[in-house]
Amino acid sequence: MRCEFPVPGDIHPVLALGVHDSNLRLMERLLEVKIRPVDDRLVIEGTEENCTRATHVLKEVFQLARGNTPVSHGEIKFLIEQEGKIAHSASKLLTEGLVITKRARKIKPRTPHQAQYIEAIHQDDLVFGVGPAGTGKTYLAMAVGLFYLFAGKVKRLILTRPVVEAGENLGFLPGTFEEKLHPYLRPLFDALEDILSAEEAERLLLSHQVEIAPLAYMRGRTLSHAFVILDEAQNATKMQMKMFLTRLGEGTKMVVTGDVTQIDLPSAQDSGLVEALHLLTKVPGISILYFDEDDIVRHPLVARILSRYEMRKS
Repeated sequence: MRCEFPVPGDIHPVLALGVHDSNLRLMERLLEVKIRPVDDRLVIEGTEENCTRATHVLKEVFQLARGNTPVSHGEIKFLIEQEGKIAHSASKLLTEGLVITKRARKIKPRTPHQAQYIEAIHQDDLVFGVGPAGTGKTYLAMAVGLFYLFAGKVKRLILTRPVVEAGENLGFLPGTFEEKLHPYLRPLFDALEDILSAEEAERLLLSHQVEIAPLAYMRGRTLSHAFVILDEAQNATKMQMKMFLTRLGEGTKMVVTGDVTQIDLPSAQDSGLVEALHLLTKVPGISILYFDEDDIVRHPLVARILSRYEMRKS
């Protein structure tokens, strides 16, 4: 079969097709088609099914290129893997971002893995995001949680993390119990205030629409009609992880984030996150997403620092 696809006049072809058409060569190999530029169009040759897939992927590629940034090989591979499977367009997420509120700025995934992560949260009720610091695991989960809260899809956003540094026993520290907990929960407050204004974040906290609490506070509760995020899950024990996961109630979504290379538990205790990843792989309704150094969106030096530490381990 032979079909043609027009190259939009409002984008720079190199951004979409790659230097020396490298993106086209990658698509040819992965989609088992032949693609060649002819004037202002692309001629595609292959089976009917593969030609159809190629046109769908090209449409998404050109949409990405409208962001005025080059489309990477990683994005091409992601679009091909997800072609026909995604309910919310990955390219729309990557180019337009996720609108949290009418007045808040848009939250935009910066890598294909991040877009896939957001899609998984939309699709499944329990999602694990695993990878190094700075890959946006907690930040993006919080953004989607706020989206669900403001859209009326859930009644509460609950953010929690294990307070492993003090063994959940803070009696020896000065101050009230809340003051003792504050340093361990501060990163969650910071992320919330980065997405919203400080005033709006405070309003949500005072109205209990957003709750930030240590993992120990989840015991004995059934979390219904809520969006729940467990941060730093690698520091939850096996019993804590089982306790947390079984809090899942009607109309609730859970996102569990962590980095299995940064476990701070005492040596006698095993990580509940490691066990959960082993037990829950390929369970219907559960997605497990892995991030890597290419997804780090902090200062460029963070990726280099982590890379050197990984080299030392090997």
